[in-house]
Amino acid sequence: MLKVTYRRNDIVSFIERVIKSIDSYFSDIIDKAIDGKDISEREAVRLFEAKNMEINILAFAADYLRWKTIGDIVTFVVNRNINFTNECMINCNFCAYSKPVGHPEAYTLSINEIVRKALKAWRHGATEVCIQGAINPKISPEFYLNILRSIKKVLPEIHIHAFSPQEVHYFATKMDVSYREALKMLKEAGLDSMPGTAAEILDDEVRKIICPRKINVKTWVEIIKTAHSLGIPTTSTMMYGHVDTSEHKAKHLNIIREIQKETHGFTEFVPLSFIHYKTRLYTSSIARPGATGLEDLKVHAVSRIFLNNYIKNIQVSWVKLGPKYAQVVLNAGANDFGGTLMEENISRAAGATSGTWLPVERIIKIIRDAGRIPAQRTTIYEIVKIY
Repeated sequence: MLKVTYRRNDIVSFIERVIKSIDSYFSDIIDKAIDGKDISEREAVRLFEAKNMEINILAFAADYLRWKTIGDIVTFVVNRNINFTNECMINCNFCAYSKPVGHPEAYTLSINEIVRKALKAWRHGATEVCIQGAINPKISPEFYLNILRSIKKVLPEIHIHAFSPQEVHYFATKMDVSYREALKMLKEAGLDSMPGTAAEILDDEVRKIICPRKINVKTWVEIIKTAHSLGIPTTSTMMYGHVDTSEHKAKHLNIIREIQKETHGFTEFVPLSFIHYKTRLYTSSIARPGATGLEDLKVHAVSRIFLNNYIKNIQVSWVKLGPKYAQVVLNAGANDFGGTLMEENISRAAGATSGTWLPVERIIKIIRDAGRIPAQRTTIYEIVKIY
């Protein structure tokens, strides 16, 4: 009995020491967030710099906001990725998937092959196909329209989540039309929503290092806002763990939040941990070797805290983090487990080892083992089934 009492007192003493060690600025930010107030970009930087027991407090605060906002349901979507070409004229330094134009390992799927993949996904219960490709100068803009029309012809009910802002820029340029006209054409052909990829880090100085030929921040924002104005919802993403700093990440989150305040068009925010192994950015000693586990935890937690009043859904990418660590991050503010994917080429090409497909049964088990309630959703977060 004395031993137990001693341990209890020891724990209380330890907690008191921890509380005293936390600086008042950090505590004030956490209090502000828990009270439901927006934190500033500068305050987000401080949270990204959390150390030691501050990280536990940060994760707890983020998870409290998740619980208060969303509850204990963790959603997932049954979908299939279709990467229809890897032949690329942009060749970003962080990408190990794309191949230069004319490379012997370059490929482009035919329309029939894309449709067959979509049909197979539908037969396996998919409600969504996510379609993206490299920027291939051999592909005509009509090819993009034909992908959409051909899939909708045989699968009118499937949700087509397709084409990043970079692809929309390429399509509009080739068609010699405005972004608004380009998006109208894509929507009329069958586009239901867009991935908010090609964001990487929304800072032009960082982009000059990691993706110098990609669209700049202003263009990315313009395309996203235009899509939202036309009733095309998009996701939002951030790729971190390379040359980015806490300031870069905070700036990125602020841009996303300001867009959402104006348009309300983002369905989710997806932090994407940089897979470094086979990328030029890492092998040339420009980038660090990806994020640490604690950085992954902090990014998801800060994302929840910073965006919570505007974007309710924070997704964890099991492809980037691995299913086991993705499960851990569910306790740091995340409420969505992404998709089954069935096929994933980009992370795998960079050296990811988490596989390309998670069966529904395994996703359900991962979520339940985390003490949460699994639920299948649509792309736009309508609940299909609670398990």
